[in-house]
Parts: sequence; C-alpha cells; structure tokens
Amino acid sequence: MRRTDRLFDVIQILRDGRLHRASEMAARLGVSVRTIWRDVNTLMASGLPVEGERGVGYILRAPITLPPMILSAMELEALREGLRLTATSTDAPLARAARALAKRIAAVTPSPKTDPEALFGFPEKSDNRAPKHLPKLRRAIKTRERLTISYIDPRGFESHSDICPLALDREGRVATLAAYCEARAGFRTFRLDRIIAATLTGERFNLAADQSLEAYRAAQQVAEVAP
Repeated sequence: MRRTDRLFDVIQILRDGRLHRASEMAARLGVSVRTIWRDVNTLMASGLPVEGERGVGYILRAPITLPPMILSAMELEALREGLRLTATSTDAPLARAARALAKRIAAVTPSPKTDPEALFGFPEKSDNRAPKHLPKLRRAIKTRERLTISYIDPRGFESHSDICPLALDREGRVATLAAYCEARAGFRTFRLDRIIAATLTGERFNLAADQSLEAYRAAQQVAEVAP
C-alpha cells in the first residue's frame, strides 16, 4: 500500500470521532504500530485536528468534509454514470472507492421520486471483460511511464508497441487508452478489450506540447467536426 493511500485510510478510520488506539489501526491496515505513529504525526504536522498520544489513542476533533455543492440534473447524471462504470471495474481498489463514494453522495442527495433506489444502484456482478491490467495502465498514466503492450488489431493480428500512455477514455460502451507512439510519431487509440498484455518499462517520458494529452484532445475535436 502506498503511503498516500494509507494516510487516507487512517483519516477514514478517525472520521467517526471516536478514540482509536494505534494497535487497532495497525491491525486494520496490516502495518506496524510504529508505522501508524509516524502516519499520525504526519497528519498532525499537516494541520489536521488529530489529538492523542502513544499508548492512549488518537481522535479527530473536527469533521473533514467537502464544501457544499449544488449539482444540476445533468451533472448528477454524469457523476452517476461515471461511478457506475468505475464500480464495475476489475481494478478492485478503485471499484471499492467508487461504491464508497456513491454511498456518501446518495446519503445527501434527494432520490428520484420514481425510483428512490436507482440513484446510485450498481449491478452485483462486475464486467469480466474489463482488462485485468487496468491498474497497471492507470499507474503508467499517473507516473508518466512508458508501456509495452500487446494488442489484437481489428483483423485479428497481434502486434506489440512501446507507447506513452496519456489517458483512459470511453467511447460509448467501449473503454479506450489514448497514447502517443514515439515510433510512429503520432497519437494512437487502443481499445482496452483488445489489449492482451501490458508491461511497465520503468522508463519515464516527457512529451512536447504537440505530443501531450491536450494536443490529443484537440486532434480528436478536429476529427469529429471534419466533413
């Protein structure tokens, strides 16, 4: 578990406003008590209202909330669809986070009069067609790391490419990966269900402005309006 993720989980434990011992939090997160001590000290140093000490326990004295937001019907629908797609991902941590977030939003959002249970309802079964290597793709995008992928093209032939991943997208019901291919000196779009393998190379990339995600988006917009 990355430290940033663990710090977030520590905050989630403390959000109930009760006293929690370091040993309890360590057991829940699968780390040492000393690690929890260091994490809590980091949270205190960052200004969070955490109080307590070793051997006694820790408590969050003030709630941590997002500022109030008023969403339009269309914005709420976009949020709902995004969370539904994420909740059915085979990226288990991301799917769990989406479901947890949906519960929080649903708790403070008026339900539709016609179907109160439908606001953030999710199918029980996840989409098994989603790629198992999705977490690897997300990591490469976040850390700007080159990927080597194996891909089945529309003719059924397997190919291998070294790419600079830019973003995960969705075209209707088809999930895609936007990337810049240095060998071809151009942008490429890969369907995730046709990527059969992905390998992190450990090599970081830095792209020029005309090779960036913004340039990719601009090129897509031009293609959409072209006659």
